[in-house]
Amino acid sequence: MSGTDIESAMRRALEIAATPGVPRGPNPRVGCVLLAADGTEIAEGFHRGAGTPHAEAAALTEAGGSARGATAVVTLEPCNHTGRTGPCAQALVEAGVVRVVFAQVDPNPVAAGGAQTLRDAGIVVESGVLEHEARLLNRAQTFATEHGRPFVTWKFAATLDGRSAAADGSSRWITNEASRHDVHRLRGECDAIVVGTGTVMRDDPELTVRDALDDPLPRELQPLRVIVGSRHIPAGRRTNNEAAETIQVRDQPPSGVLAALNSRGVQHVFLEGGPTLAGSFLRDGMVDEVVAYLAPTLLGDGINAVQQLGIGSMPEALNLDVDDITVFGDNIRVIGRPRNAVDGKGF
Repeated sequence: MSGTDIESAMRRALEIAATPGVPRGPNPRVGCVLLAADGTEIAEGFHRGAGTPHAEAAALTEAGGSARGATAVVTLEPCNHTGRTGPCAQALVEAGVVRVVFAQVDPNPVAAGGAQTLRDAGIVVESGVLEHEARLLNRAQTFATEHGRPFVTWKFAATLDGRSAAADGSSRWITNEASRHDVHRLRGECDAIVVGTGTVMRDDPELTVRDALDDPLPRELQPLRVIVGSRHIPAGRRTNNEAAETIQVRDQPPSGVLAALNSRGVQHVFLEGGPTLAGSFLRDGMVDEVVAYLAPTLLGDGINAVQQLGIGSMPEALNLDVDDITVFGDNIRVIGRPRNAVDGKGF
């Protein structure tokens, strides 16, 4: 079996691991492809969410007795612990698989160790094939496990002169419909949407995933709505409706907010707060990704997209490494990583 066969199978495993509709949650996305000795595919499977069979188990079930003597190509190191389901490493041993190739070492110490279990059983084990792509697939889960806090994406919309609202506070709509549609898509990839009390009081946002779908997500699949600050939020505000769960985190620095969310299992935060909250996260080095939507509009006055970073000269500027530039009609979306971010080059 050639290296080309293995890489092709790994790309297929990554593709099925990313199948749309898998609920967010603590479990990583994983895909598995079983190959015969001549490199042809026998079976495949992917993890469909907490409590469902893991990718390896799904592929082994589909393969049946054909799995004996096969090579398993998996996007993540087979797990070595018993949770709601049994350990995948042991399932591969019992199925008679002779070789396992995986992309990424499991960052979760509870689940790690599967590779050694496989080697102890005489199975040939290889790792690192398309590892970067596998880390990207589960970047938030990997980051949260390795750093003990959620991955933070800060999103903002601004005019070309950097204003997020006009002088009277109005901000609807700076960006076009296509950009707003994309924002809802990105919201749907996160576990929590974070804003400050000022944003809630000024804009009365609902902070749910709507426009990217034909129908809104059910309440149990919506991201957690998080309001930071001590100001009382009146019952009539839309963040208090039944569309999604809402919590308020009072008088906490960014590290405290993220610690509180980490304790709830949140792995990916979508920061949509105003310039004050964004500034505090940036100053504390708690922003890992920036998503900026820029409209061909000039205000000349108004509210800045971010405030008070403590930067007094150009050499002190916070620079981004740009990962993507996309055009939505007359809007531009820029995605980048602050160069001072934790593990800034890991993804």
